[in-house]
Amino acid sequence: MTVDDRFSQDFRGTGDDPPLGTRNEIVTGPVSDWATDFSHLEPEWAADPYPIQDELRQRCPIAHTDRFGGGWLPTRHEDVAAIAYDTERFSSRSIIMSNFRPPREVAPIGGSPPISSDPPFHHDARRLLLPAFTKTAVARREASTRALCHELIDGLAGQDVVDAARDYAQHIPMRVIADMLGFPPEDGPRFRQFIENALEGVNRPPEERMEGMEQLFDYLLVQIRDHVDHPRDDLTTYLIDAELYGRKLESSHVAGTMALLLIAGIDTTWSAIGASLWHLAKTPRDRERLVAEPELLPTAMEELLRAYAPVTMARLVKEDMRWNGVDMKADDWVLLSFPAANRDPEQFDRAGEVVIDREVNRHAAFGLGIHRCVGSHLARMELRIALEVWLERIPVFGLDDPAAVTWATGQVRGPRTLPIRIG
Repeated sequence: MTVDDRFSQDFRGTGDDPPLGTRNEIVTGPVSDWATDFSHLEPEWAADPYPIQDELRQRCPIAHTDRFGGGWLPTRHEDVAAIAYDTERFSSRSIIMSNFRPPREVAPIGGSPPISSDPPFHHDARRLLLPAFTKTAVARREASTRALCHELIDGLAGQDVVDAARDYAQHIPMRVIADMLGFPPEDGPRFRQFIENALEGVNRPPEERMEGMEQLFDYLLVQIRDHVDHPRDDLTTYLIDAELYGRKLESSHVAGTMALLLIAGIDTTWSAIGASLWHLAKTPRDRERLVAEPELLPTAMEELLRAYAPVTMARLVKEDMRWNGVDMKADDWVLLSFPAANRDPEQFDRAGEVVIDREVNRHAAFGLGIHRCVGSHLARMELRIALEVWLERIPVFGLDDPAAVTWATGQVRGPRTLPIRIG
């Protein structure tokens, strides 16, 4: 079988929004009541979701919306955890709440295994990726990541104001993931386009989203062909050659996993680095302490992950049911807001504060349940190195204009523009 035979016939539409999905009208515009009409795409949610989540947790802990064809938003840690662990009643076949619901037939594999996979397939698909993300494997990338961070800061020399999101944070995971997959490092700007379409473009017409997904998978097919012709020691060649149940992975599995690593592996870490720098820029006390006590950084980093967890995941209800006092319908969305869970005062003391020396911190920034982030060691390494190098090279900095900071909409929240004044 040639590469074209294996990777062209069923390559299209292997993302989280396959063309066969059921279309649902998206209702946009101002929210009338967050308890009955929530929308994670509105500007006030992107700018500061925490007061909204806190108010819902007190008034209506499981909010509802008719947008996107119907969905739910639990805000208590207890409820988020219960759904995350309940694979019998909630499916992961689509993890992005949008105007498409992939047909039930895509389960248990889904479009982007293993994150879109249900048991029992999920376990085996996840196990394939584990060797690439162990602490030992990640440690081998630390030196090159540190060198990249220094290179990026060298490029900021002579500037009084820099965009820490666009000029620093985003480039770190882009380069790391490109190196892992064996993609050209100069393709970073294309990765940004793919990310924005997949994660921030869910309000666009379905035809535009499909066009964006086709561009992504066209790109992946080019990379796969190159790796088949020129195998090397990277994750793409590994996936092409990997076997499951005694045979090579389906082309859709390979492509979907590569898309997952490219998109989720970049945006989540980019957002975490940016949010951490934003906090330190606006909180001189914490910045000065970390500069004076660099050994505190690993502890502080976990608190920044808790307080500014970037990721919210979606699930789909499998069957009509009464769940914790609400009537959920089959194929309703459920948004698992790990940021909301991380700020539940029933779970964390001083939940709404950033306590950089917090010692007990079992946060959910990397998710809960079987889909807990397989790349957590990698993300932690990138975040730690990014902050270490920045604080070493730029110990004095602050927000140039707080009103100029913008945040991504959708399910991965982080600064998209972050003007920082140096010195």
